[in-house]
Amino acid sequence: MREIAILTFVTLDGVMQGPGDPQEDPSDGFTAGGWAKPYWSEVIAQVATEAMAEPYDPLFGRKTYDMFAANFPNADNSNPAAKRLNNGHKFVATRSRTLDLPWKEATAITGDIAAEVARLKTQEGPLLQIHGSRQLIQTLLANNLIDEFRLWAFPVVLGSGKRLFDTGGIPTNLQLVKTATTANGVVMTIYRPKA
Repeated sequence: MREIAILTFVTLDGVMQGPGDPQEDPSDGFTAGGWAKPYWSEVIAQVATEAMAEPYDPLFGRKTYDMFAANFPNADNSNPAAKRLNNGHKFVATRSRTLDLPWKEATAITGDIAAEVARLKTQEGPLLQIHGSRQLIQTLLANNLIDEFRLWAFPVVLGSGKRLFDTGGIPTNLQLVKTATTANGVVMTIYRPKA
Protein backbone atom coordinates (compact mmCIF):
# COMPACT_ATOMS: atom_id res chain seq x y z
CA MET A 1 0.00 0.00 0.00
CA ARG A 2 1.31 3.42 -0.95
CA GLU A 3 0.99 6.68 0.92
CA ILE A 4 0.65 10.20 -0.45
CA ALA A 5 2.69 13.13 0.81
CA ILE A 6 2.44 16.71 -0.38
CA LEU A 7 5.55 18.89 -0.58
CA THR A 8 4.42 22.50 -0.59
CA PHE A 9 5.88 25.97 -0.12
CA VAL A 10 3.49 28.46 1.50
CA THR A 11 3.56 32.02 2.76
CA LEU A 12 2.55 32.77 6.35
CA ASP A 13 -0.92 33.60 5.08
CA GLY A 14 -1.17 30.24 3.31
CA VAL A 15 -0.53 31.25 -0.32
CA MET A 16 1.15 28.57 -2.42
CA GLN A 17 0.76 30.21 -5.82
CA GLY A 18 3.88 30.92 -7.87
CA PRO A 19 6.70 30.53 -5.34
CA GLY A 20 9.52 30.08 -7.84
CA ASP A 21 9.08 32.59 -10.63
CA PRO A 22 6.94 35.63 -11.53
CA GLN A 23 5.59 33.78 -14.61
CA GLU A 24 5.01 30.45 -12.84
CA ASP A 25 1.29 31.03 -12.23
CA PRO A 26 -0.01 34.53 -13.00
CA SER A 27 -3.63 33.30 -13.16
CA ASP A 28 -6.33 35.42 -11.53
CA GLY A 29 -4.10 38.49 -11.88
CA PHE A 30 -1.48 37.20 -9.43
CA THR A 31 1.59 39.45 -9.66
CA ALA A 32 3.63 38.31 -6.63
CA GLY A 33 5.19 35.21 -8.20
CA GLY A 34 8.75 34.39 -7.18
CA TRP A 35 8.18 35.23 -3.51
CA ALA A 36 10.29 32.25 -2.32
CA LYS A 37 13.40 33.03 -4.39
CA PRO A 38 15.24 35.12 -1.76
CA TYR A 39 15.16 32.07 0.56
CA TRP A 40 15.81 29.38 -2.03
CA SER A 41 19.33 28.08 -1.42
CA GLU A 42 18.85 27.07 2.22
CA VAL A 43 15.34 25.74 1.64
CA ILE A 44 16.23 23.60 -1.36
CA ALA A 45 19.09 21.98 0.57
CA GLN A 46 16.68 21.15 3.41
CA VAL A 47 13.98 19.86 1.03
CA ALA A 48 16.54 17.56 -0.61
CA THR A 49 17.40 15.87 2.68
CA GLU A 50 13.98 15.95 4.37
CA ALA A 51 11.58 15.20 1.53
CA MET A 52 13.41 14.04 -1.56
CA ALA A 53 16.00 11.57 -0.28
CA GLU A 54 13.73 8.53 0.07
CA PRO A 55 12.34 6.72 -3.00
CA TYR A 56 9.08 8.15 -4.33
CA ASP A 57 7.08 8.50 -7.49
CA PRO A 58 5.97 12.05 -8.33
CA LEU A 59 2.26 12.74 -8.61
CA PHE A 60 1.59 15.98 -10.49
CA GLY A 61 -1.25 18.11 -11.66
CA ARG A 62 -0.93 18.80 -15.38
CA LYS A 63 0.39 22.39 -15.11
CA THR A 64 3.05 21.43 -12.58
CA TYR A 65 4.05 18.44 -14.69
CA ASP A 66 4.52 20.73 -17.69
CA MET A 67 6.75 23.08 -15.65
CA PHE A 68 8.89 20.24 -14.30
CA ALA A 69 9.04 18.47 -17.69
CA ALA A 70 10.42 21.65 -19.24
CA ASN A 71 13.39 21.65 -16.84
CA PHE A 72 14.25 18.33 -15.24
CA PRO A 73 14.71 15.89 -18.17
CA ASN A 74 17.86 17.77 -19.17
CA ALA A 75 19.08 18.45 -15.63
CA ASP A 76 22.35 16.99 -14.44
CA ASN A 77 21.62 13.68 -12.70
CA SER A 78 24.45 14.37 -10.26
CA ASN A 79 21.79 16.54 -8.59
CA PRO A 80 19.98 14.02 -6.32
CA ALA A 81 16.62 15.77 -6.70
CA ALA A 82 16.86 15.73 -10.50
CA LYS A 83 17.93 12.10 -10.46
CA ARG A 84 15.01 11.12 -8.22
CA LEU A 85 12.49 12.99 -10.40
CA ASN A 86 13.91 11.71 -13.66
CA ASN A 87 14.07 8.09 -12.52
CA GLY A 88 10.71 7.94 -10.74
CA HIS A 89 7.51 6.94 -12.50
CA LYS A 90 5.49 10.10 -12.91
CA PHE A 91 1.71 10.18 -12.56
CA VAL A 92 -0.12 13.17 -14.05
CA ALA A 93 -3.68 14.10 -13.09
CA THR A 94 -5.31 15.77 -16.08
CA ARG A 95 -8.66 16.49 -17.69
CA SER A 96 -7.15 16.22 -21.16
CA ARG A 97 -7.87 13.09 -23.21
CA THR A 98 -5.25 13.94 -25.85
CA LEU A 99 -2.17 14.03 -23.76
CA ASP A 100 1.47 14.08 -24.71
CA LEU A 101 3.71 13.22 -21.76
CA PRO A 102 7.26 13.53 -23.14
CA TRP A 103 9.08 13.09 -19.82
CA LYS A 104 9.98 9.40 -19.63
CA GLU A 105 7.91 7.00 -17.57
CA ALA A 106 4.79 9.10 -17.17
CA THR A 107 1.19 7.90 -16.88
CA ALA A 108 -1.90 10.08 -17.24
CA ILE A 109 -4.64 9.85 -14.61
CA THR A 110 -7.99 10.92 -16.05
CA GLY A 111 -11.67 10.63 -15.23
CA ASP A 112 -12.51 10.51 -11.52
CA ILE A 113 -9.14 11.73 -10.19
CA ALA A 114 -9.93 10.97 -6.53
CA ALA A 115 -11.00 7.41 -7.33
CA GLU A 116 -7.96 6.83 -9.55
CA VAL A 117 -5.56 8.16 -6.92
CA ALA A 118 -7.27 6.03 -4.25
CA ARG A 119 -6.70 3.03 -6.51
CA LEU A 120 -3.02 3.98 -6.93
CA LYS A 121 -2.68 4.02 -3.16
CA THR A 122 -3.73 0.36 -2.97
CA GLN A 123 -0.91 -0.73 -5.27
CA GLU A 124 2.61 -1.74 -4.32
CA GLY A 125 5.27 0.88 -4.85
CA PRO A 126 7.07 3.78 -3.23
CA LEU A 127 5.54 6.88 -1.71
CA LEU A 128 3.57 9.13 -4.05
CA GLN A 129 4.77 12.70 -3.52
CA ILE A 130 3.00 15.77 -4.85
CA HIS A 131 5.00 18.88 -5.70
CA GLY A 132 2.91 22.03 -5.95
CA SER A 133 -0.20 21.04 -7.92
CA ARG A 134 -2.71 23.06 -5.90
CA GLN A 135 -5.84 21.93 -7.74
CA LEU A 136 -4.88 18.28 -7.35
CA ILE A 137 -4.19 18.83 -3.65
CA GLN A 138 -7.66 20.39 -3.23
CA THR A 139 -9.24 17.29 -4.77
CA LEU A 140 -7.25 14.97 -2.51
CA LEU A 141 -7.97 17.07 0.60
CA ALA A 142 -11.71 16.91 -0.12
CA ASN A 143 -11.45 13.13 -0.36
CA ASN A 144 -9.18 12.57 2.66
CA LEU A 145 -6.40 10.98 0.59
CA ILE A 146 -3.30 12.78 1.95
CA ASP A 147 -1.17 10.88 4.46
CA GLU A 148 1.55 13.46 5.11
CA PHE A 149 1.87 17.23 4.79
CA ARG A 150 5.45 18.41 4.16
CA LEU A 151 5.18 22.17 4.42
CA TRP A 152 7.75 24.94 4.20
CA ALA A 153 6.36 28.24 5.55
CA PHE A 154 8.21 31.32 4.32
CA PRO A 155 8.33 34.57 6.30
CA VAL A 156 6.27 36.34 3.64
CA VAL A 157 2.71 37.69 3.72
CA LEU A 158 1.08 38.38 0.34
CA GLY A 159 -2.55 39.09 1.18
CA SER A 160 -3.83 37.40 -1.97
CA GLY A 161 -3.23 34.34 -4.09
CA LYS A 162 -4.27 30.71 -4.21
CA ARG A 163 -4.06 29.12 -0.78
CA LEU A 164 -3.14 25.60 0.24
CA PHE A 165 -6.10 25.15 2.58
CA ASP A 166 -9.08 26.54 0.75
CA THR A 167 -12.77 25.78 1.15
CA GLY A 168 -13.96 22.23 0.69
CA GLY A 169 -11.40 20.31 2.72
CA ILE A 170 -12.49 17.80 5.32
CA PRO A 171 -11.79 19.11 8.85
CA THR A 172 -8.73 17.23 10.08
CA ASN A 173 -6.57 17.23 13.19
CA LEU A 174 -2.88 16.87 12.41
CA GLN A 175 0.02 15.63 14.48
CA LEU A 176 3.42 17.29 14.17
CA VAL A 177 6.03 14.70 13.19
CA LYS A 178 9.05 16.91 12.59
CA THR A 179 10.02 20.56 12.48
CA ALA A 180 13.16 22.52 11.63
CA THR A 181 14.09 26.01 10.53
CA THR A 182 16.56 27.53 8.14
CA ALA A 183 18.85 30.39 9.14
CA ASN A 184 16.87 32.72 6.86
CA GLY A 185 13.59 32.11 8.72
CA VAL A 186 11.77 29.42 6.74
CA VAL A 187 10.03 26.84 8.94
CA MET A 188 9.66 23.23 7.85
CA THR A 189 6.79 21.31 9.42
CA ILE A 190 5.82 17.76 8.66
CA TYR A 191 2.37 16.65 9.80
CA ARG A 192 0.34 13.47 9.60
CA PRO A 193 -3.39 13.15 10.26
CA LYS A 194 -4.14 12.03 13.83
CA ALA A 195 -5.45 8.47 14.05
